[in-house]
Order: sequence, then structure tokens, then C-alpha cells
Amino acid sequence: MLAKSRWLLSLGFFSLLYFTSPAWAQITAVEGQVTGADGKPVQNAQILITREDMKGTYKGAKTDKKGHYIYNGLPKGKYTISVLVDGQERAKQEHIPTALGDPTPVNFDLKAGGAEAAAAAAETADRSMSKEEREAQEKRSKANAEAIAKNKALNDSFNAGKEALAAKNWDAAIDAFQKGTQIDPNQHVIWANLADAYIGQASTKTGADQQAALDKGLDAYQKAIALKADDPAYHNNYALALARAKKFDDAQAELNKAAALDPPNAGKYYYNLGALLVNSGQTAASEAAFKKAIEANPDYADAQFQYATALSARLTTGADGKVTAPPGLQEALEKYLALAPTGQYADAAKGMLQMIGAKIQTNYSNPNAKPPAKKK
Repeated sequence: MLAKSRWLLSLGFFSLLYFTSPAWAQITAVEGQVTGADGKPVQNAQILITREDMKGTYKGAKTDKKGHYIYNGLPKGKYTISVLVDGQERAKQEHIPTALGDPTPVNFDLKAGGAEAAAAAAETADRSMSKEEREAQEKRSKANAEAIAKNKALNDSFNAGKEALAAKNWDAAIDAFQKGTQIDPNQHVIWANLADAYIGQASTKTGADQQAALDKGLDAYQKAIALKADDPAYHNNYALALARAKKFDDAQAELNKAAALDPPNAGKYYYNLGALLVNSGQTAASEAAFKKAIEANPDYADAQFQYATALSARLTTGADGKVTAPPGLQEALEKYLALAPTGQYADAAKGMLQMIGAKIQTNYSNPNAKPPAKKK
């Protein structure tokens, strides 16, 4: 019996699929013009951006002398955008969806009776306030200013971290994201990016230093998942980090969670699971994982080939020297070639198909051996 086929052995370690979280990795922006009732640009108006589909408030943007504003670094989502002049809301637009690419335009025209009337009303109200009411208003204004400063610092640290992460400057990315977690420890996306930075840093280390970076990355992923347990990308990427730390059982559990949370991409998560199992020497278990991958997506070419390689561990050789394949192996190879006739595994798939049912050489001779002596 063939304990392992040469095709499986030649496969070696293959890469897993890393998923980018859709939360903040898909960065968007809004920009626009604020025009006063007199038709002139409104300078130093504050732009308040509130996310509608999940918790998030962004207050760092102000209009310039031309009345223009722009806010970068928004996660893709749906927002309410308000204009504040002298701390008072003058106008707002709701249910604004952002999109990747160019900034989403959101303009404001403060019609007659808008900004000026509101400002006059605010001035009248201020004169009629008691001392306690004015103190309460000042307290609110101070809190609003602090919130604006906090959100700007958070946005700046996040963007700096993303730039460093893209440049694989792991230390700078870690510093920036750590600063973000100190500003607001409840932002799951910052913890997830901090985890990515630590895992990247671990790839440059060895020994105890590598393990320390891995442990910090795993801890950061746990914090991200605690804040947003329904994000399949977090579970997937956490699983890959667990695999690097050789915690394969935990990694398998996380990939199963990812597949359950994201059925349309279940094939990719099960593929990752199969890869983890192969790379940890668990060939038999990988067979079931790759089978789940092709059941979830029959047109996933690489999963078809990897399923075949896992099955090839059960190839048998009969007394006549013929190789017999287990059920499903030939079908998987043929499906792979139909999907990817020039794919990276095409030659290996063709070789395996040629081997199935053919006789293989069982007797070998040493070409350098001396010929037997002739009988006299």
C-alpha cells in the first residue's frame, strides 16, 4: 500500500488565504462645500459624522476659508452628516452611504433664515440663561471640544498605523495602533490591525522574541473578537496566527466559526483548515476539510486538487503492480483540470491521472552493479 503518494509529499507547505476585515480596511471619505445664506463660503464650520449601521462618531473635520471640508479614513458604511456653526447644528443629511474610490460628495447650503436666524436665536437664548445654565452650556462645549480632539487623535493614529502596516514597518505600526487603543479601547478594528502588526513583526524574529510577538498578536485578536464576534475575517486571521503558534486545534475551531458566519466564503475557510492540517502533518483530517471546501464551492479549483492530494494518501498497489485510487480522487483531478487546465497544479494532476490504473515498476536494478558471472 502507498502510505503517502509522491504527489502529496511534493506539495509541501502551501500558503493560506488571509482575509481583510471589511470593517475599516475598506477606507472611504466624504467631502463637500458649506455655503451660507448669503451665498458665501462658511469658514470653520464643524462637520459631525455619525455612523448609522454601527457605533461611531467622527468630529475632526472643519471647513476651510473656501467653505470646503474633507474627512478621510471612514469605514465603508451609512452616515448622518451635520454642520455645526458656533457649536449649534445648522443642517444635516441622513442615510449617506460611502463608497470606495473618490470621496462621497455631501454639500450644505444654509438658506436664508438658517445660519443667521439660528445664530441670533442662540445669542438671545444665551442672554436669557441663568448662571447655572451658562455653566452647563460651557461644560457641554468643553466636552464637545474634547470629543473632537479625541476623534482627531484616534483617526490620525489609525491612519498612521495603516500606512506603516502597508509599508511593513511593523514597529511603527505597533506604536500607532497601541496609541489608538489607549485613546479608545473599544475600537475592534484597531485591535485587529494591532494584531496584524504583531504577527508581521513575529515573522522577522526568532526564538523567544518571535513567540513574544505571536503571543501579543493573539491577545490583540482576542480583544478584537470580544468586541465584534460576528466578523468572519477576524476568526480566519486569528486562526492563521494560532497556526503559526502551533495551536492547531484552536485554529481549526476558529476556521469553523468563520465558515459558519460567512457561508458564501465557507469554501475558502475550509480550504485554510485543510492547509493547516496538511502543514501540521494531519493528512487524513485534511481530506474532510478539503471535501467541505468543494462541497461549499464545487468550482474552487485549488480545493479540488488539494482534496485529490489528500485522497492520494489512500492509493493502493495490487499484486499485479497496478495503482488503484480511492473513490473521488479521479473525479477531483478531472474537475481541477476542467476548471484550471493551465493552473499551477495542472502537470501534477495529469501525472496522477496517468498513474491511476497503470502498472508501476516494483523491481529496480542498480545500473552500476556488475553483471552476473556467466555459467561455464
